[in-house]
Parts: sequence; C-alpha cells; structure tokens
Amino acid sequence: MSRDGLRLSVTMLSILPESIVPATRARQPPPGPGRPDRTWSPRPGRATVPDGTGSYGAGGSAGSYGSSGEPTGPPWPAAEPPLADRPDERPAAAARPTRATAAEAMLWAPAVGLVLGAIAAAVLYVAGHLLHTGPLVAAVLAVGSLAVLSRGLHLDGLADLADGLGSRRPPAEALAIMKRSDIGPFGVVTLVFTLLIQVAGLTQADAAGRGVPAVIVAAVTGRLAIIWACRRGMPPARPDGLGAMVADSVAPVTAAVLTAAVLAVTVGGIFLAAAVANVPVEWILPVAVAAGLVAGVALGEHGARRLGGITGDVLGAVAEAATAACLLVTAIS
Repeated sequence: MSRDGLRLSVTMLSILPESIVPATRARQPPPGPGRPDRTWSPRPGRATVPDGTGSYGAGGSAGSYGSSGEPTGPPWPAAEPPLADRPDERPAAAARPTRATAAEAMLWAPAVGLVLGAIAAAVLYVAGHLLHTGPLVAAVLAVGSLAVLSRGLHLDGLADLADGLGSRRPPAEALAIMKRSDIGPFGVVTLVFTLLIQVAGLTQADAAGRGVPAVIVAAVTGRLAIIWACRRGMPPARPDGLGAMVADSVAPVTAAVLTAAVLAVTVGGIFLAAAVANVPVEWILPVAVAAGLVAGVALGEHGARRLGGITGDVLGAVAEAATAACLLVTAIS
C-alpha cells in the first residue's frame, strides 16, 4: 500500500486537511513577448500595466477615479489585486486522487481508527481516572473527541442518510434530500439516538473496567465496517463524489483478511492484558467487534438497496452505526 493511500485515508477519516496535495500558488513567469510587465505602484489600490505609451492597458487602473469623482475600479486594500485578476498566480487545484489510491485508503481505515481510538481512550482515562470526572462525563468527552477528530463527517453522513431514507422517496429524490445542507427531523432524532447509545454504552463499559479497550475497539470496528461497505458488488449511487471513488473497490477476501486480523489482535490483547494486569479474560470485546460489523454491513446494504448504491453519507453512517453497536455490546455485563 502506498504512502498516498495512507495520507488520503487519514485525510478522509480524521481532522487533517481535506486534500492530500495542498494547494500551491504558481510563481509569476518573467515578462516576455506578448506579456506586459505588471508594475504595482507604491500607493495602495493603484496598478499600472505599461503598454508602450505610458498609459493603462485594457484592464484599466484599480482604484482610479473618473471625471465624476466616482471610483471606476475596486479600491484594493493592498498593493496587489485579488487572485482572480492574476491568472498566473491563482491557487493550483488540488490533485484529485486516483481510484487505486482511494481503494488503498480504505485499506488503511482500521489503522486510522486505531489511532483515533487510542486518542479517545486517553481522553477517557485522563478524565475518568486522573481527573475523577466520573464515567458519564469521561464517556461524553471521549465520544466527543472522536467526533472532533473525524470533523463530524461521519455524524453528518448519518444524519443525511436518515433524512434520505426517512423520506421514503424514490432514489433520485432521496439523494437530492441528502445533498441539502440542512438536517431534517429524521436526521436529528437518529443523530441524538446514536450519540446517546455511544455515550451510554461507553459509560457502562468504563464503569465495568473495560472502557479504554472498548472505545479503541469501537473506533477500529467503525472504520472496518467502511471497508465492507466498499467491497466488490457495491455500486455507487452517484457518478461523482466519495462513493463513486471507493465503491466496488475492495475485494471481499481482503475485507475478510483485515477482519480476521482485527479479531486476532483483539483476542491477543485480551490475553496480554490478562497476563500483564492480572485481569479476567473477557470475550465480550471480539463479540462487540462482530456485532458492530453486522450492524454496519446491514445498514450499508439497506442504504445501497434504497439509493441504488453507496455514497459518502452511507459510509459515514455505516461507521457511526458500527461504533454504536460495538459500544452497546461492550456495556453488557
């Protein structure tokens, strides 16, 4: 797997900037034939473009005034005009990742979830065990940190999908509803209900002494469910967007291998904790991973069936549903 795939995965699943290639500003080439030299006067808001006669060219002067005393051009606050007037210095468009890179990014998703889960676990431990805020406040802060670290993209996708499916409209109309910037009643209720499940489940898990591994496992499971939602045979619902980039891109055997790896690491962590910290072996964590994947895959299947394929919103909803189901199972005593 390439470095670009890892960077794109971190970009799509965490708080880092949106493009893997930051926008850059091209340097203005030196004057040449057919290209006038552009000289900016020291007085803010006035520019000259010599055309051989000492007068202004067709572009006119920025910040100059006509015979009526009214300004004939926008008074720029600085000595340079906006980038729109400087075609040679407009920001370069961010490089669009290829489909192969996007497919690799999906394979990095569990690793990104592991990092985010570790951060949320640190928040949970510091708040609950060092600051003694109690399990509820600690769980709220941990779940909130996951939302912040993912820029709220998954929660936004969950709300949009709930509005689209709750409308009971045909696929095209449901997709149009999902693209709106507002959130409807279905989205609000689903969002609140899912967050309550996550917080309540983590609160109970922390009170039972398994809060730290529970939030890590839940974060990894949520991202692992995204991989299953992008497996072969899952078409995109739109010709563009994130869904079109990653749909039908992961081989089922690859998803199965990654799932087996996550389960193996989870079981290994259980026995390691039992040997090092002298705690009982709790099989609830691998059961929680399985339950989270079932919930995420079921939601992805339902969304794809209703919409004609997957979208970025479906993937975000799958991640949040899997996370909630995983945390809910870890709360079982």
